[in-house]
Amino acid sequence: MSSRRSSRSRQASGSRNITDDQINDLVSKLQQLLPEIRDRRSDKVSAAKVLQETCNYIRSLHREVDDLSERLSELLATTDTAQAAIIRNLLMQ
Repeated sequence: MSSRRSSRSRQASGSRNITDDQINDLVSKLQQLLPEIRDRRSDKVSAAKVLQETCNYIRSLHREVDDLSERLSELLATTDTAQAAIIRNLLMQ
């Protein structure tokens, strides 16, 4: 009885594990999304490099969003109330 249970447990946990092929496919898809790597001539980039570049790219996008938010706040502060309301309404859509 216990051998059946352990066998089922191994099968269930095995079906939830991601395969090497799936990892390679996901890394390849990530690589295509990253401008820094996508534009390179060589196709051989390690998974670690792709993951590092992904982190760097996400950080850079966060900085860009923060900068744009700050610029937008400054713009809204210098415009009159009616124009600011129109801009806010456009952003909410």
